[in-house]
Amino acid sequence: MRPGKALRLATRDLYENSWRLAPINAAIGLVLVAAGFAAVGARAALLLVVAAGPVAAGLVHSAVVLVHTGNVTLGDAVEGVRLHWRRGLALGAGGTALLFLGVLAIRFYLRFQFGLPLAFLTVYVLVMLGIYQGVLWTLAIAEPERRLRQLAVDAAAFGAARPGATLLLGLALLLVNLVGIAAALLPFLTLTVAYSFVAVAHFTLEEPS
Repeated sequence: MRPGKALRLATRDLYENSWRLAPINAAIGLVLVAAGFAAVGARAALLLVVAAGPVAAGLVHSAVVLVHTGNVTLGDAVEGVRLHWRRGLALGAGGTALLFLGVLAIRFYLRFQFGLPLAFLTVYVLVMLGIYQGVLWTLAIAEPERRLRQLAVDAAAFGAARPGATLLLGLALLLVNLVGIAAALLPFLTLTVAYSFVAVAHFTLEEPS
């Protein structure tokens, strides 16, 4: 599916199901906000971010159900957490580790006079890894019977087969989330993350068109 169509379908789905998706989205946001306030204790912050993994798995499960059936309930999110909390923890820990290493690398490069290009390169790599993570999360929740290692390879192959479209969708969703954060805290907590997962689910799970 083309990125533009995935975004349009996600907009329609979010409009029709926002009140069902908002609570679980808000739960993720609150965990991340709590992690930000706990940043004075790096270990506590990291643990909170990892703890968002099972909740995120419930939201991704809801997005997959929505794409497959056209409908979703709050019970789907709860069921998603119950079914996929272990996978959510694993993916959350992996994503947190990559983000942590990326931030350390950026801070290291910015200490040097000529480190700015390397810092920008690191930001680019983090963006690409974020796009990859979105596809991987979707496949991991949609196909729970398969091993994460196999799905990781499939996610990389998916992005490699459609590099332009995948990058375009990822940048669009990055912009959506940045605008949501800049506009106000509440939209970020209740809308943009859910919108992103639904768009990625459409893009990843439906046939190209």
